[in-house]
Amino acid sequence: MARINTNVSALSAQRGLAKSQRTLNETLEKLSSGLRINRGADDPAGLIASEGLRSEMAGIQQAVDNSQRASNVISTAEASLSEVASLLLNIKELIVGAANSGALSKDEIEANQLQIDSAIESITRISNTSTFAGLSLLNGNLDYITSGVESSKIKALHIGQANFGTIAYMPVEVQVITAAEEATLRFETSAIASSVTLEITGSDGVGVLTFRSGFHASAIANAVNLMSDSTGVKVDLINSANAASGIIFKSAGCGSRQFVSIQARSGTFGTVDDAGNAKNRTVGIDAVATINGAVTVGDGLAVQLNTATLDLALTLDKTFGTGTSAFSIIGGGAKFQLGPEVTSNQQTSLGIQSVAASKLGDDDVGFLSDIVTGGSSSLANGGAANASRIIARAIRQVAVLRGRLGAFEKNALQTNINSLTIALENVTASESSIRDADFAEETSALTRAQILTQAGTSVLATANTTPQTVLALLRQ
Repeated sequence: MARINTNVSALSAQRGLAKSQRTLNETLEKLSSGLRINRGADDPAGLIASEGLRSEMAGIQQAVDNSQRASNVISTAEASLSEVASLLLNIKELIVGAANSGALSKDEIEANQLQIDSAIESITRISNTSTFAGLSLLNGNLDYITSGVESSKIKALHIGQANFGTIAYMPVEVQVITAAEEATLRFETSAIASSVTLEITGSDGVGVLTFRSGFHASAIANAVNLMSDSTGVKVDLINSANAASGIIFKSAGCGSRQFVSIQARSGTFGTVDDAGNAKNRTVGIDAVATINGAVTVGDGLAVQLNTATLDLALTLDKTFGTGTSAFSIIGGGAKFQLGPEVTSNQQTSLGIQSVAASKLGDDDVGFLSDIVTGGSSSLANGGAANASRIIARAIRQVAVLRGRLGAFEKNALQTNINSLTIALENVTASESSIRDADFAEETSALTRAQILTQAGTSVLATANTTPQTVLALLRQ
């Protein structure tokens, strides 16, 4: 049959040509954009997965940037602390030099004091001016804020880390189970019966003293105390109101690293422990405490806790004994977002204490500000010995802070950057496999679509000429 009103062949050809052109256009779009998915219609499920991965990629990339910036902050703070440490070492040299008073004139000692004053002033200036993009680093701005600390029970408190999570403040309960004690030995006699030579040894050194027959115990105490700074052993009367009550040898500090040893190198000298047992050597006892339920064994009076949520070190007052003390951490610290999601387990917090002269040191030995002219431990006041103890404590505090910052940068930040970089690489590869175009596949599809389009165009032209064959019937 020959019809001219409806050309079914042409319609079929048009449909095939339109399909080929759509395929060609889609292929050209993929090749020009480099993406296999340009709109939701290309692959709805793939688009959903791809957008999820893109969101994860954005979070990971920002977490890497956050970690790098945090590393820059820590490096800046550590560089300033390095200068503080250098100044403290110079002060140490000046103090030790001034202690050589037999070889230095008064003017030279005063000159040393002037240099110390200048160095301490510089330390405070560094503390106040060390900043990163306007953020103060060493003036206590990044230290934790506490409330309710009982100074009669806790002498010193340093909080390295406190992750609050979703709570507004963190309660801390310290329960001392075993009190720290000194090493002690008792000589429960008012005087020695016969001459004796004693070797007195403590954690700081050893000294030898000889006492004649009838020497009073109180006089022995005075002699031992004269060299207590070199032995680490001091002596008190058992009963301060009764000079004949005997004496008690004590270590300078508390804890298992402290000991007292009284050996009679000649003669007889009997000492006993607190229980009355005959002994010539005893060791101190470390404090045992729980902090928020976690048991920790101290180093003498110093107790430390290091958990994922709380890292702190505190020094108990010697008179605390056993019992409970509670306080709260109500804010402060430097919080760093190290993960791609804003949750507490992907954040970490760090406290950076002030290194101003009034903060370096502690209540036990004094503070760095006590060494300046007019201070209680200045060289002009003959305070070289205590000044040396203060500077030693300050040097250790700065060294510990630098070590903690270095450990945080190396073990937390740098490893986090490495981990996140690997994760970003893998997530990017996964997203690329879903969304990016495969050029080898698409160029093959392009060639096929081009051939089909050309063939469709030729077929449509042929189909359009087919109705003209009826003209042959009209000419007959």
